[in-house]
Amino acid sequence: MPNTDLGLPVGRGLLYLTVAGVAWGTAGAAASLVYRTSDLGPLALSFWRCAAGFVLLLAVHRVRRPRVRPAAVSGPLRRKVLRTVTTGLGLAVFQTAYFAAVEVTGLAVATVVALGAGPVLVALGARLTLGERLGAGGAVAVGGALTGLAVLSLGPAATVRPSGVLLALVSAAGGSAMTLLTRRWGRDGATDASATAVGTFAVTSLCLLPFALAEGLLPHTAQLGRVLWLLGYIATVPTALAYALYFAAAAVVRSATVSVIMLLEPVSAAVLAVVLLGEPLTPTTLAGTLLMLTSVAGLAVSEARGATTDEHALA
Repeated sequence: MPNTDLGLPVGRGLLYLTVAGVAWGTAGAAASLVYRTSDLGPLALSFWRCAAGFVLLLAVHRVRRPRVRPAAVSGPLRRKVLRTVTTGLGLAVFQTAYFAAVEVTGLAVATVVALGAGPVLVALGARLTLGERLGAGGAVAVGGALTGLAVLSLGPAATVRPSGVLLALVSAAGGSAMTLLTRRWGRDGATDASATAVGTFAVTSLCLLPFALAEGLLPHTAQLGRVLWLLGYIATVPTALAYALYFAAAAVVRSATVSVIMLLEPVSAAVLAVVLLGEPLTPTTLAGTLLMLTSVAGLAVSEARGATTDEHALA
């Protein structure tokens, strides 16, 4: 399954996804440290992450200049602009609502709800808009995920706040919409992943700028050096690096496998929340986490079985 354009072996693609998943899991922890050392809000933080990530991704894109099939650069300009703007809006909602959820209800719960509910919403949306069957296994997984959300909502008020859970669900909805639209538009194979990432981050940055200005664009803190270092880390590792690795690997690794490996993100975030940030690991949080991760894994297994059935049918 090597990609002839990128020359990326599947084994290296799996390694890229593993690094990306772990890197994404550190974004929330870094955001929590920014909140503790400055007055920077989630809108401003999201803007700086996307703006700096855009600059880095653009630099990498111009250096690499990947070879793209003619179909990927053809087509109406209006359609390309519309797709880029829509994807950018979805990313803006996803990033901003996630950072706001981290600020309100903590890293562990925000990450588990946002990233755990996302695949469930994608599965439901794919059934309704793309005609993809959910199947019995998928239905069980959806039920398990909803149960996990209910268990998380029963946690102590100091750990789980309903407003934070709602923000995390809004984040999941934004990311799911972006995923579904990208999947729908990518059916013709006429997409340049690198260029799409650059355009998406550009649109997201422009969307966030006026809100970030209203919230307060510059941080006020006695530890400016530490805040700048954290912002640089967020823009570099869990943004530019992680997204670059993800888009490169997604071309050669099956989507079901990608979903399973991406479970490293909420796991690494939860571990950092407990070990590094000192957030309490209550029984309800642990039970809800396990239910959410099990449900997402069930969806991935169901998708993998469906892909195998389709391959046998074609054979």
